[in-house]
Amino acid sequence: MTSVPARVEAIVYDFGNVLVEIHFDRVIERWASLAGTDAEPLRERFGFGDEYHHHERGNLDAAAYYESLRRQLGLALDDAAMEEGWNAVFGDEIAPTVALVKGMSAVLPQYLLSNTNAAHYAYFSRRYREALAPLTRLFVSHEMRLRKPDRAAFEHIAREIAVEPACILFFDDLAANVEGARAAGMQAVLVRSPADVAQALHPWLGESPTRS
Repeated sequence: MTSVPARVEAIVYDFGNVLVEIHFDRVIERWASLAGTDAEPLRERFGFGDEYHHHERGNLDAAAYYESLRRQLGLALDDAAMEEGWNAVFGDEIAPTVALVKGMSAVLPQYLLSNTNAAHYAYFSRRYREALAPLTRLFVSHEMRLRKPDRAAFEHIAREIAVEPACILFFDDLAANVEGARAAGMQAVLVRSPADVAQALHPWLGESPTRS
């Protein structure tokens, strides 16, 4: 069971698989479809290597990253097709959590912290504009030039919002990021389902959390 936060002055949410479903397999399938090839070899070649991390830190632009992907995957798609597939990663909003975030908008300041890149950010900030509207500010790795789970990323947010780390409640679906936030002094919740978010926000919203 998720523990009840002690003192919270701000809430920070991860984006993927906390607010919106993420499906990397759809990226591979879309590239395969556009290239007229089998998805399985692409799936075997794709990885989250140095270029991926440099891209999310804003040190490698989209054109350079797509070129690295073409070499890695053996594709001959142009940048527009690469980006079309790249944006196929985004799925449906996680409606119960999005509703909770909306309900918290008058209670505490809320923020986003996402490891992402410029192309994905441009896409998701438009597509999910309403879901993101309750958030005071969006912190994204390619602008910060910092990524989770690095402690510096969490410390950067605490400085920017002028809240002590111990008074920040953070939600993420990856254990490494939760551990990184806790190492920086934040309260953090590992999100396995919307019920984990509901349980943690229960003191403010009075929701009746159920495991799903």
